[in-house]
Amino acid sequence: MSNQSGNQMRGRLLGIALATGLSCSALTPAWAAPLQAASAPVPGSRVSGTVTAIAGSVLTVKDDKGVEFKVTVPDSARVLELPAGAKSLSAATPIKIADVAVGDRILAKTSPDGGNYVASTLIAMKQADIAKLQQRELQDWQARGVNGIVKSVDLADQTVTISTGNGPTAKTLVIEASKTTNIRRYAPDSTKFDDAKPATLDEIRPGDQLRAKGAKNDDGTELTADAIVAGTFRSIAGTVISVDASANKLIVNDLASKKPFTVDVNNDSQLHKLSPMMAQGIAMRLKGGAAGVGAPGAASGGGAPGQRGGDLQQTLNRAPVLQLADLKKGDAIMVLTTEGQTPGEATAVTLLAGVEPLLQASPSASQSVLSASWNLGGGAAAAGQDAQ
Repeated sequence: MSNQSGNQMRGRLLGIALATGLSCSALTPAWAAPLQAASAPVPGSRVSGTVTAIAGSVLTVKDDKGVEFKVTVPDSARVLELPAGAKSLSAATPIKIADVAVGDRILAKTSPDGGNYVASTLIAMKQADIAKLQQRELQDWQARGVNGIVKSVDLADQTVTISTGNGPTAKTLVIEASKTTNIRRYAPDSTKFDDAKPATLDEIRPGDQLRAKGAKNDDGTELTADAIVAGTFRSIAGTVISVDASANKLIVNDLASKKPFTVDVNNDSQLHKLSPMMAQGIAMRLKGGAAGVGAPGAASGGGAPGQRGGDLQQTLNRAPVLQLADLKKGDAIMVLTTEGQTPGEATAVTLLAGVEPLLQASPSASQSVLSASWNLGGGAAAAGQDAQ
């Protein structure tokens, strides 16, 4: 997919705080682009993005919406390099514009110059440093992360109770939030975490899917959260009515509502087809049997004790990638979609074909299985590398 690498990079970078020089406070939390400004340059404003080309002192920069603009860096400009993960501008060191490279992330304070922008201050973060920091953050989520379906929210106690795991291995886990917990919520019709917005605990609702990272108590029943990301998603099981690959759409007969539902597919959507062995293995797990054929032998990090959600996500990620055009009328599929702003239509986060054994094993298979496939970054390129 053409935007996979960019989405993967932007979707899970650590945030930083910039001080005095650009007059901005903490920009974005974990996983979001660390040097981020408004979606489009405004005269006298901050602009940010990834450097795509350099011609002398002129940088071509692409922002997170895919819009390119040019930033001229005169000799009088203050040019700094900030280590990835730094908490303040005091950690930045002076560099020359020649030290900025294609692929680096920049944030600049600018003034207009016709259709271009002139930087008075430019801060760069090296691509290699960002990648290393990203990997450390992913490992932290894998080691200390949990995921599940929200059962209840207690605003008085500042806790969220979630259900983790599938079938007989399902457990409840209490997530404790505090004033320092970084809470974000997915935007409607978006599968990308960098579109997630800062949120509060009262925005989390029963039925939401939630991931949290933090320290567990000794028996694994409670977790004190450093970060929480939640979203309202819908799990649909049904049969294909029609496919329009040119428009990246398909219409599904929702088995629960008995009504047609339109599913949009974008570059961040994951499409897989389970092999018969994989499908039978997952079906056995849903019925409460052994781990089953096609399941990895050891659970990965990120699940509550006894949970095999990490195994299940790895199994789904190993399933062959499916092209939308390969779907045919009558095929049984399960789809995890975003909340959606248009009734009867939403964007696919994950779409699975070859699921007949799963639906026979459990009427609620779409929710229990697809909850394990939800990842922070979106996109097939990120699959298997996101927080489990």
